[in-house]
Amino acid sequence: MTTPILTDTHSHLYDTAFAADQAQAMERAFEAGVTRIFLPAIDSESHEALFDCVRTYSDHCYPMMGLHPTSVNESPDYRKELEIVAKYLASPPQGIPKFYAVGEVGLDFYWSQDHIAEQIDAFERQIEMALTYDLPLAIHTRNAQEQMIATLRKYQGRGLRGVMHAFAGSYTDYTAIKECGEFFFGIGGVSTYKNSSIAELIPRIPLTELLLETDCPYLTPVPFRGKRNESSYLRYICLKIAELTGTTTEEVARITTENSRRLFGI
Repeated sequence: MTTPILTDTHSHLYDTAFAADQAQAMERAFEAGVTRIFLPAIDSESHEALFDCVRTYSDHCYPMMGLHPTSVNESPDYRKELEIVAKYLASPPQGIPKFYAVGEVGLDFYWSQDHIAEQIDAFERQIEMALTYDLPLAIHTRNAQEQMIATLRKYQGRGLRGVMHAFAGSYTDYTAIKECGEFFFGIGGVSTYKNSSIAELIPRIPLTELLLETDCPYLTPVPFRGKRNESSYLRYICLKIAELTGTTTEEVARITTENSRRLFGI
């Protein structure tokens, strides 16, 4: 019987945190069965690192293109950054056959609430890009669930689809998001933490709507919490979901990888 593929649907293995050992981190991921890795963009400062990673590991890495909400806060002219996103979506750079999602985009009011209007504007512009190119969204939400759902409702009925990265909402949030389009829910290292609210919610969400992710180098799962995260640790998240849903890691890997194929068109 073939061992199911593990798919990390949200990884920043091109981050400077891996500058000294990216090749070794990749090899550890492959040895752990993580052979499909989706890489969300952040902003233009890291685009070349993202592209280089995809070119080097073209059989395993799948790029996204978008502007992260915290980068909107940090950019004096975020619309220029959005022009770069639009340019690449229309014409990917050499060696990048295509982008598989518009991401990482969304709303993040944790660090600052001084740029709420700008973040919503950037998010809505990138939703329109996703609809134009028939691409899913990889959506980041932090301290902004109410505003996120209100924004998604504006596009209800237009074929919106995507993944709620690092989903941390309530069951009410889950049902509201499902009403807005075809959405999956990314589950990462937080599910392994003691008293995790998302761990309590996972049994109420069908496996056919879940995706596995690490968000490395962030949100490291137990037993490595406090250290740098990497894609090879996805197996611990898979194990946790299997425990919470009363199934096997092989079944979780198979179903979540099939979910990623449906969403991203692999």
